[in-house]
Amino acid sequence: MVSLSGGSKVYGILGDPVAHSLSPLMQNRAFLEYGIDATYVPFHVCSNDLPSAVVGIRALNVAGVNVTIPHKEAILPLLDHVDPTAQLIGAVNTVVNRDGVLFGYNTDASGFMRSVSQDLPFDAKNSHVVLLGAGGASRAAAVALASSGVTSITIANRHQGRAEKIISDLIDHFPQVLFSAIDYNHDRYLDSLPLADLIVNATSIGLHGEDLKFLPLERIKGSALIYDMIYSLSETPLIKKSRARKLFCADGLGMLAAQGEDAFTLWTDIALTNGFMLQILSER
Repeated sequence: MVSLSGGSKVYGILGDPVAHSLSPLMQNRAFLEYGIDATYVPFHVCSNDLPSAVVGIRALNVAGVNVTIPHKEAILPLLDHVDPTAQLIGAVNTVVNRDGVLFGYNTDASGFMRSVSQDLPFDAKNSHVVLLGAGGASRAAAVALASSGVTSITIANRHQGRAEKIISDLIDHFPQVLFSAIDYNHDRYLDSLPLADLIVNATSIGLHGEDLKFLPLERIKGSALIYDMIYSLSETPLIKKSRARKLFCADGLGMLAAQGEDAFTLWTDIALTNGFMLQILSER
């Protein structure tokens, strides 16, 4: 049980919606386990109210926040400093308040890379990756994968122009990586699937139990790894179908836990034991 005092620090998460977030469970348990006088609460913030919420962080001396949909990109110009990796990704998911000066970071990229390396037998060296989707999650994954030394990254999206925009922003930073953008409906997309060592669902499809209809698993080689950034207590349709085909696969629960651990470290300078928050989530 969290016991608050007059000196307790307040942390939270800004989002819309936010009631479903598992971050309060993870962070409050970590504060309790490490004897930190702090609490973590969800803040439901609509898009129009984001500037006021950031002012409130300063005024109320909120020590730090996580940022989730739909604010990860919109919050950037409202901060005082943005970490270079977060700037490159174009999104912030963690804010640290240092004496009224707000610093923005992105732990999605590091959290994704830790999860895909630990939850799957993924070796970045000489790997060919297909990313499904061209939103903020895909962009974070692309930066993480390019930084890790993969050979190629194909970004497949319904609107090829969005995938091309990510590539144009990253290609100069990672000249050693072969990037390509493909429309789901193009034959080149189907041709790319058998070559992939890792396929990542970075779309929101599956969040409400929908099928990822444009990913024909029969086109994927048996050694390919499947990573679904979405997580579900009952398994997402993609994970169920991948397991039925005996493919190595993992959902986004490990990423959620890993990015939460990295955020905790940014706020407290305490490095949690690897897997600490995943254990908390597995016990819920």
